[in-house]
Amino acid sequence: MASFTDQLAKFFGTKDTDTSLRELFISELKGIYYAEKQIADALPTMAEAATTDVVRDAFSQHLAETQNQIRRIEQIFNHLGLEADEKTCNAVDGLVDDGEIVVADTDSGSLTRDAGLIIAGQKVEHHEIAAYGSLHSLARLLGYHEAAQLIEQSLEEEKNTDKKLTEIAESFINERAKMESDYDDDTDRDSIRGQMRDTVREGDYGTTGGTYPSGSSYSGTTGSGTEETAGAGAWRSDESNVANRNWSSDDDTRSTSTGSGSYRRSDSDPTLGGPSGI
Repeated sequence: MASFTDQLAKFFGTKDTDTSLRELFISELKGIYYAEKQIADALPTMAEAATTDVVRDAFSQHLAETQNQIRRIEQIFNHLGLEADEKTCNAVDGLVDDGEIVVADTDSGSLTRDAGLIIAGQKVEHHEIAAYGSLHSLARLLGYHEAAQLIEQSLEEEKNTDKKLTEIAESFINERAKMESDYDDDTDRDSIRGQMRDTVREGDYGTTGGTYPSGSSYSGTTGSGTEETAGAGAWRSDESNVANRNWSSDDDTRSTSTGSGSYRRSDSDPTLGGPSGI
């Protein structure tokens, strides 16, 4: 199947001589330049509003990446012999507003706020991934090889940030936000929030532990992979009809106490994460 770039080339019937396609590329470049600058302005507020250090650090780290991405865009303008310019992007304005609404609508110091901030952050990431992906295709089509390399660096950073936010959300934020919401009494809710903040105040992700509905317990260090592994194991042991599952990334088989048979691949295992943070 032809790549998107090949399809574009066939559609336009030309390469770097197509003026209208160059204008489209520049227009989109101006849009992402504006978007990155708005995001850079918003990230410190999101970081400050975060409850846990791990979410705060994720936003702070991405701020540094965003500032580098702005410089890359300026380099691309320079390569094209143009002065860096921006064009209003209504989409990113709306996404930044969504982040502000999350902060306004959630309690300070809550894990629910962190869950909401991750959602808002991933919405922004998905917009940027789409924008950079399209720009990368256009740059290759137009023969702007240096621009394509710079755009690809930013695209990979956005993908990695999106993945990191998913991992944070699924390792402990979402589960603890649910625990927090299960407490109707304000005193109990404040107590559980304090306990959860204490467990994540040190290290990248902190430590965690708990009990599943069946009575089985789990513990681990979030961020190191042990919590996710322990949680997955406990989840599997809670399944009354399955024992000793061996998941494989290469086939669709499993083994149980009753023998082997076909089952879901590991990438369908709900304990191993998915494409979104929530």
